[in-house]
This record gives sequence, C-alpha cells and structure tokens, in this order.
Amino acid sequence: MAGGTESCIIDVEGLTTRFGDFVVHENLDLKVREGEILGVVGGSGTGKSVLMRAIIGLKPPSRGTVKVFGVDYYGADDAAREAIEQRWGVLFQGGALFSSMTVAQNVMAPIREHLRLPDELIKDIAALKISMSGLPEEAGAKYPSELSGGMRKRAGLARALALDPEIVFLDEPTAGLDPIGAAKFDELIVNLKESLGLTVFMVTHDLDTLHATCDRVAVLAEKRVIACGPLDEIRRTDHPWIQEYFSGPRGRAALAAEAG
Repeated sequence: MAGGTESCIIDVEGLTTRFGDFVVHENLDLKVREGEILGVVGGSGTGKSVLMRAIIGLKPPSRGTVKVFGVDYYGADDAAREAIEQRWGVLFQGGALFSSMTVAQNVMAPIREHLRLPDELIKDIAALKISMSGLPEEAGAKYPSELSGGMRKRAGLARALALDPEIVFLDEPTAGLDPIGAAKFDELIVNLKESLGLTVFMVTHDLDTLHATCDRVAVLAEKRVIACGPLDEIRRTDHPWIQEYFSGPRGRAALAAEAG
C-alpha cells in the first residue's frame, strides 16, 4: 500500500491525559499523514482508545495541543469545532448504534442533524452508505439486535461515512469477528480508503489487520509513542515490547500469512 502524502492532517503535540492522579499519556507526540491508514498499537492500559478519544474531543487533555486540518481543536470556538467534527466519522468498538433505531435510521441521524436536505434524499444517501459498507439493502430496516456482530460493525461504519468524512476513526474494528469476517472487513477498509481518499486512524491489536491494511504503525508504551513508521521498520525496533509483540508466535504467523 502506498503511504499517502506527507501532508499532516492530524498533529498531536505534547499531549498529557490523566484520570485523576493516574497519568495515561505524558508529552505524547503523533502526526497522521493525509491519505494513510495509521494503526495504533500498544499493550493493555497504554491508552490507545484514550488517545483516539482525546483527538475527537471526548477526553480533553490536561496539556498539549491537537490540531486537525491545521486547526487547534481545543483552542477553537464551538462553531469551528463543529465544522471539524463534520469532516470525520467514528466507528466505536461496539458499534455504538442506537438500539431503538433501525440501521437506516442510525445512518440518517447525523445527516438530519447537520444537513438541511429533503427526507427522500437523506434516505437515498443512507441507502448508499449502507451499500458501501457491504451490507445488503434489507439490512437498513433491521434493528441492531437483529444483526450479527460483523453486520453491526458494518452498520456502524455506514453511519461513520454518513457525512462523507475525510478522516475515519476506527476503534478495534475487527474485535470479536471470526478470521474470515475480520479479513473481509480489512479488505473493505482498504477499498474505501483508496476509493474515497480517506485518512484512517485505527486502534487495533490485530496483527493480521496491521499487515493487511496499515501504511504506518504507531506504538504506544511508556505513556508516549515510542515508534512510528512502516511495519517493516517497526519490526526492527529493539524495544522489548515491540520485539515480543511482533516476533512472538502470533506475529510470526501473521508475517508468514503475508508472505504466503
């Protein structure tokens, strides 16, 4: 996969996040390039999802700056933040669908909230996004409880794509999926990235997903990003956690599958 342009679309500098006295990140720096799929990995408790939530405004940092599209998100006024938020989409780990709404209604919700469009056009846009996510047309009329785990992920992705975002944030998108379902979801993400020109920020622990999708990988440890680069470069880093993660049995299996 090509690595996207060198243009920086997300720039995190000196980020410190904490819960009470517990410091999750301290002086963390990270740049995300426009048009790339960046995978964020790290051990349990390193704050992968917290970092994503800090970038999208759900966990304000104690210190540091988060620039998206060149704008200081936390330094911007409400109108500027809302304008930024309309240019990204988010798929949370569990899908985070509204259980009382059908899939189509879930996808229509952000369109209705942010855009003044005729109802028929909103329905057509929702149907298109559902199709783009790989769901059959009839899935639009179903409720989340009627869907399999993989279908809920795709429904959540359809909603994340509702406003034609430039950035998509994915939190453990293949967690809970069987290997075949996970591989198909990986393929979908790559295809959408290439066809729509997306930038993808993906929190994952799935080694197969890293191999199949990511242009670069950022590794969280010691409250910061200790390495960021193409997968082959990261594998050569001599940090103990990185060596254990990428050179253990699962890492060797993923590498062998990629070579095969």
